[in-house]
Amino acid sequence: MKLNDLTADAGAKKARKRIGRGPASGQGKTAGKGHKGQKARAGRGMRPGFEGGQMPLQRRVPKRGFVNVFAKQTVYVNLASLERAFDDGDTVDIAALQDKGLIKKNFDAVKVLGNGAVTKKLTVSVNAFSETAKQKIEAAGGKAEVI
Repeated sequence: MKLNDLTADAGAKKARKRIGRGPASGQGKTAGKGHKGQKARAGRGMRPGFEGGQMPLQRRVPKRGFVNVFAKQTVYVNLASLERAFDDGDTVDIAALQDKGLIKKNFDAVKVLGNGAVTKKLTVSVNAFSETAKQKIEAAGGKAEVI
């Protein structure tokens, strides 16, 4: 086998639609843009959400509530997940939690919650613990360290 023998599987590459290349192509004459109007013109542009001058939905719907853009995003992990994912004597930190896939999204802090039981001796180093989580970890002989 040579590099020039390599080809894509059948159906893996789809040819682009060639518009405006005569009536036989099926996309000739108006090239799929219909007849006249704003959307048929070159350089047309309507911003997303534009409804032809009608009051757009974004402005018609009443605004409620408040979103604090400075709020800290906290990710929560339960003891049951730690029990399932880690072995006896392991050190559980943020990097280890990410490696095991227990936390994925962007966050500012990690908090361990007390849902589930822990029987393994774990050293857990995260930003926060619930009271029950801390008690259960320490009762199993582990350590709960706040970073």
